[in-house]
Amino acid sequence: MADISTLAPLRRTAPRAERPRAGAPARLTPGRLPQWARLAGPLLLLAVWEGASRLGYLSPYTLAPPSQAVAIGWAMLSDGTLLPHLAASAARAYSGLALGVLAGLVLALLSGLTRTGEALFDGLVQIKRAVPTLALIPLVILWLGIGEAMKVFLIFTAVLVPVYINTHAALRGIDIGHVELARTLGLTRAEFIRKVALPGALPGFFVALRLSVTMCWTALVVLELINTQTGIGYLMNRARDWGQTDIIVVGIFIYAALGLLSDAAVRLIEARALSYRRSLGS
Repeated sequence: MADISTLAPLRRTAPRAERPRAGAPARLTPGRLPQWARLAGPLLLLAVWEGASRLGYLSPYTLAPPSQAVAIGWAMLSDGTLLPHLAASAARAYSGLALGVLAGLVLALLSGLTRTGEALFDGLVQIKRAVPTLALIPLVILWLGIGEAMKVFLIFTAVLVPVYINTHAALRGIDIGHVELARTLGLTRAEFIRKVALPGALPGFFVALRLSVTMCWTALVVLELINTQTGIGYLMNRARDWGQTDIIVVGIFIYAALGLLSDAAVRLIEARALSYRRSLGS
């Protein structure tokens, strides 16, 4: 039997770019944007926001300026008020994220690699995709009660859909030539999944993961308004009752920072895992 290492073209290192010849027109090669450069837009927004507040265009009773929110956030962090709520939110969000990513990946593999799996699972996931997560809250409360299990389960269902959809699409898009090569080499089902299916599905999986790491937090915002005494969403809801816009802005900043950091972490892992690819952004 032929050597399995001939599958190496699936992960080959991208060839070095050729040097432009003298007199040849320059080609558009923007390259990869540094991670810090992605902060330019948010920092500009904060500067405009702060300037509008200082000039009196924004009332602090309507929207607190960023400087005031940072000051109150630091005070809450120093006196130990903020960390327990942040830890509670993170536990709910990342528990649902882990379960949703695992289940979405397994269902995508079953549906993308077998006809039986597609017949059993694809329709169910498409139905869930059409039903908003918030519409399931009354039913899930009847099933699981109004505690932590309900919140984690709803985050899990919200995360599962993008992971399944993107990973399934990536599996269906694998080059048929790679499949025929695997058959020629006589790969077992497990070897085919490990050496062909999973590497081929990685680009779609990372797209899904970038969506999921922010979706778990956006779903949590609403869920923490339901019978809870801890969490960032609870702090924001209580601040709304007392008209404390600075604490509401602190919560928004926390969600924004967690979203940016999570997306940056996924981008870094993606760049390392898919370093063999040659694309416009590489």
